[in-house]
Amino acid sequence: MIEIDALGPAGPYRARQRVPITALDGTEVGALGQVPALYVRRALAAMRAAPTVPAADRFALMSKAAELFTTATIGGLDPEQYVRIVSTVSGVPRQVVRQSVEWVAEVLRSQCDTIASAMPRGAVAEWSDERTRAGAAVWVRKGDVFAVHAAGNTPAVHGLWPEALALGYKVVVRPSAREPFTAFRLVSALRAAGFPAESIVLLPTDYAAADVIIAEADYAIVYGGQDVVDKYGASPRVLTQGPGRSKILVTADVDWREHLDVIADSVSHLGGTACTCTTGILVEGDPEPLAEALAERLDRIPSLPAEHPDALLTVQPVPTVTAIDAYLHEVAGTATPLLGGQSIVDELPGGGAVLRPTVHLVDSANAPQLGIELAFPCVWVGPWRPSDGIAPLRDSLVLTAMTTRAELVDALLNEPTITNLYLGDNPTTWLRPGVPHDGYLAEFLMRCKGMIRSGI
Repeated sequence: MIEIDALGPAGPYRARQRVPITALDGTEVGALGQVPALYVRRALAAMRAAPTVPAADRFALMSKAAELFTTATIGGLDPEQYVRIVSTVSGVPRQVVRQSVEWVAEVLRSQCDTIASAMPRGAVAEWSDERTRAGAAVWVRKGDVFAVHAAGNTPAVHGLWPEALALGYKVVVRPSAREPFTAFRLVSALRAAGFPAESIVLLPTDYAAADVIIAEADYAIVYGGQDVVDKYGASPRVLTQGPGRSKILVTADVDWREHLDVIADSVSHLGGTACTCTTGILVEGDPEPLAEALAERLDRIPSLPAEHPDALLTVQPVPTVTAIDAYLHEVAGTATPLLGGQSIVDELPGGGAVLRPTVHLVDSANAPQLGIELAFPCVWVGPWRPSDGIAPLRDSLVLTAMTTRAELVDALLNEPTITNLYLGDNPTTWLRPGVPHDGYLAEFLMRCKGMIRSGI
């Protein structure tokens, strides 16, 4: 039994209320303490009263934390034990967990460059910079406390919020009850590296106390489905990380056969769980040959237990996968299934079921199915014509445009609801520290103040 307790500003706190952490087969493998709303309020008040870690120290501490996160024994778990337990409770294949861990560590090591890239060119980071004597913009925080409502689909979701800590915010992390181990390990590594306990805390809570965290923090980031976006999207203090609805566009001047590997990887990377995974593909001309070739390629992915070294697809309890399958059949409507039409449920002898890939053909660039995103390799393929314009491509976290038409690229780049635009042979799942994901987090958390000084 692995006990996960809160990590408060005064140290670990064992809450009376506890919820079980279960493996895919229903076996209880641990318990997660849940702190009450009163503790949340007191913790955030203590964080506000604490000093900020000097900017000169933060980047070095993050590099040290990256080393601890990937190599140390934390909470009684060495790195391999940690990978195993995350895979056991989440169904994420172990190789995907390892890839995600390396990504988070790379993000920590790269914070100095990321912050430098995000800061406006004309601004300075410190008021003591000589340029403020003649007048300059100083880049400052808009608040002190930043809250994170973490997701549990893969450890990679923890690659975004450390930027807030690097900017000097005090960060409170509410872990996913489904998979709290990554949040606990990362917060523990940051504290062991030298960040004071008041700077970074872990507060597992129920839903009511989670809302208190959002209310008491200055700014927050929350992960979830469309329901989360609907709940928090109107608040200027909350950055929502909901469905990505990432897409690929292939125009007639490009031969999709030369890019099939990239297209398939965009759909299946990380088991299709990431918001950057492709869920919609639009093809100028007949989309069916591409859809058939993609279905054949995805069908080759084997169904394996999450602990198998070659596993790529996510495993979930059979009732969960069965419910997803039923929902898929409901929303597919008139779309033509080319893969997974009968069932996406592939039960394993040792328990649980693999979420098999599915490919559906739709008859229009405006088909409603193109807006449906599920957390496994589920993709909708349809036709696109220049007369359709860019409207069917809106609301995409990432759009990979396989085209040579410069005027189309200009239109896509200037469309506000397309967050990231990749061109050519680049998967929608491409990421690199220093390149914004949903903009720089600093765009949300920082501002420039004009300053001129003399006599000091």
